[in-house]
Amino acid sequence: MELTQLEYFLEVARKEHLTKAAEALAITQPALSHSIAKLEAELGVPLFERKGRNLQINRYGVMFSKHVERILLEVERAKQEIEECSNPDSGVIHLSYLNILGVDLIPRLIRTYQLANPKITFELTQGDKGAILEQVEQGHTDLMITSERPVSDAYEWVPILSLPLFLVVSSDHVLADRTSVSLVEITGQPFVGLKHNCSLKDSLLTRVHHMDFTLASSYDAEDLPTVAGFVAAGLGVSILPRTAGLNLEGLRWIPLQEQGWEWEVGLHVKKERFLSPATQRFVHFLQEKAAVRP
Repeated sequence: MELTQLEYFLEVARKEHLTKAAEALAITQPALSHSIAKLEAELGVPLFERKGRNLQINRYGVMFSKHVERILLEVERAKQEIEECSNPDSGVIHLSYLNILGVDLIPRLIRTYQLANPKITFELTQGDKGAILEQVEQGHTDLMITSERPVSDAYEWVPILSLPLFLVVSSDHVLADRTSVSLVEITGQPFVGLKHNCSLKDSLLTRVHHMDFTLASSYDAEDLPTVAGFVAAGLGVSILPRTAGLNLEGLRWIPLQEQGWEWEVGLHVKKERFLSPATQRFVHFLQEKAAVRP
């Protein structure tokens, strides 16, 4: 059973005349007759009493028409809802992001975009890297902002910002007054790290693997604010980006002497995923910002 069959049926029911209905639908009378006959065969009952080319809807037709009208109305509502959600000027953008980014970056990004596109709305989901990746993979969100470049060729990476990483110590730590420090100087010191599903942890482990020092992990926290809190309490040192939500009292942020230690944040876009016009426009907005970054 096809939607066109249902539309043809309702038009015949309204006109009760095959030729007039065919003219209104801009199809031939034989094609319309065939469609109605096919529909009746599928239902197993006649829908009209035939009197030449004049038709009179019967009790089965009346019963069926009530449901068909609701079906076609729901289809129209669905089409309208999809159009509204995908409209580049007034649609909905489904975005997931890392928890820490909700403190500053995501609110600023949304505000900037909505100032130029006031009718656009965002459906937001936050979590650790595993949770937000799952949201994208399952199709619940279309875009993901995280701090780890894609490991799969199925995703495109659009850089958004890059922040230097600092050695973070408590205010009474022996290194607290240093203006810079080499990572080899913290070898063996208690290190406050992160549990699994954190992209910063993976990045740190990859970096230290190629250097002549080790991280003596003493605590593994769930998120970056907890890491900062443990460090401020003197329970160890850590390496963090200096971003909103982490600037706690009792911390000292010391620049690293090693080059290239930065925290990248960017957008993951699944290459084969259909993106609504509204979402495409937002991606283009971020791509343009990335193109002008120094």
